Amino acid sequence: MADPNRVRVWAQALIAMHLDESWTFDFDHAKRRAGLCDYRRKRITVSRYLAARFDDDEVHQTLLHEVAHAIAGHAAAHGPEWRRVARELGYVGGTTHHGETATELAPWIGECPAGHVAYRHRKPARETSCAKCSRRFDARYLFTWTRREITAADRLAAQAPR
Repeated sequence: MADPNRVRVWAQALIAMHLDESWTFDFDHAKRRAGLCDYRRKRITVSRYLAARFDDDEVHQTLLHEVAHAIAGHAAAHGPEWRRVARELGYVGGTTHHGETATELAPWIGECPAGHVAYRHRKPARETSCAKCSRRFDARYLFTWTRREITAADRLAAQAPR
């Protein structure tokens, strides 16, 4: 579990080494993505929930990923130029973070007839079927959605390293 103070120091050091002083770092409240490079605000952020769950190496790789975006530019996306820059920085991960980072904060829980569970941070807008049961939409595997209350204490606990 990465220490937030250490993450901030790494981020500021990477920014100082590779970007100009107009770039900043902060933590955000993202629950499904690890990091973000905001080109308009010239700001790199990392999910505070991710930092509380993953080890130093994983969080450091996220920082490298986002700094590579800042260097390569918005148009580079995850293409060859971004990959070249990312490799030069020492990034060894894939192009995106996979998996939920804060399922305990998802207020919507869906269960399919076979018992598979899905989490959503926003109310599902349309019927959704279970991808584990069928690769295509199939009404036989519709999720039944229930809402749970997420308290301020739940949010605070999710930010604490485990």
